[in-house]
Amino acid sequence: MELEGRGAGGVAGGPAAGPGRSPGESALLDGWLQRGVGRGASGGEAGACRPPVRQDPDSGPDYEALPAGATVTTHMVAGAVAGILEHCVMYPIDCVKTRMQSLQPDPAARYRNVLEALWRIIRTEGLWRPMRGLNVTATGAGPAHALYFACYEKLKKTLSDVIHPGGNSHIANGAAGCVATLLHDAAMNPAEVVKQRMQMYNSPYHRVTDCVRAVWQNEGAGAFYRSYTTQLTMNVPFQAIHFMTYEFLQEHFNPQRRYNPSSHVLSGACAGAVAAAATTPLDVCKTLLNTQESLALNSNITGHITGMASAFRTVYQVGGVTAYFRGVQARVIYQIPSTAIAWSVYEFFKYLITKRQEEWRAGK
Repeated sequence: MELEGRGAGGVAGGPAAGPGRSPGESALLDGWLQRGVGRGASGGEAGACRPPVRQDPDSGPDYEALPAGATVTTHMVAGAVAGILEHCVMYPIDCVKTRMQSLQPDPAARYRNVLEALWRIIRTEGLWRPMRGLNVTATGAGPAHALYFACYEKLKKTLSDVIHPGGNSHIANGAAGCVATLLHDAAMNPAEVVKQRMQMYNSPYHRVTDCVRAVWQNEGAGAFYRSYTTQLTMNVPFQAIHFMTYEFLQEHFNPQRRYNPSSHVLSGACAGAVAAAATTPLDVCKTLLNTQESLALNSNITGHITGMASAFRTVYQVGGVTAYFRGVQARVIYQIPSTAIAWSVYEFFKYLITKRQEEWRAGK
């Protein structure tokens, strides 16, 4: 029923029933008035009742423009769920990556590829061995990713408005990702230390509390942040590449920026693969700083490997240039589904929460 194009003869008579309208039109106008739509300053004024603007029922709410006052909460909740699911699903591959980055692994822990490593770990050490340390990782991933996505979304919008008003700025995306990494790593670094020590072959730690207590007593509280600068050195370029690639691909695959699961999965996977391959040498150094691998320590006169320069030097002394790319296969294989899961889950919950908020606001 097309009412938008009618002239005065169609709806100028106001709410009262008249000879110019059919019973169906009168009922529709009565419904508008009951909801308070189109009431003028005085009843019965010509043109006072105007139909609402039509909205495509399939378009849904604009989930990129979240309701005012709920933006940060929405991003934090969606980010926390995405981070926990990402780490839980990919944890066995993360365990393999940690072992394959070992500079001088035990002969029983030398693996040809990811699948062979995972199969041997399960067969020789038990079904649940690749999952050891998952609880501390999930505990750290929730708040870390909540801060990460909330900070990124806020800064991305703020910086884009300054650099490229009304548009998308790759510089803003990269800068926002770098700053968000500072918060993420500050919350996640202690969990990373404990996790990687529990993942190593022949790890003496079977419980998280045992590992935390041993590190605290033997190496002090600073050991939980020994790799923080290296982590930032790795993650700042990683996240800059990651976010810029993701947003660039979204411009091509999803220019309207609506909820599109396939575009989020594809963009996230590609962004993760590119960033992971480019930053593998830094990840090897981070693993060495976290694990303080005993065989590598023998080549270091200070007793502990501290700082990026020391880690780079030790890696080269032990394995040469190729050692910087140990575990690159596992890292890329881990990162492709990891970032795909993170972005798809994050965008889904971001869309879902926003849709519920819009429905609640519309029903008030």
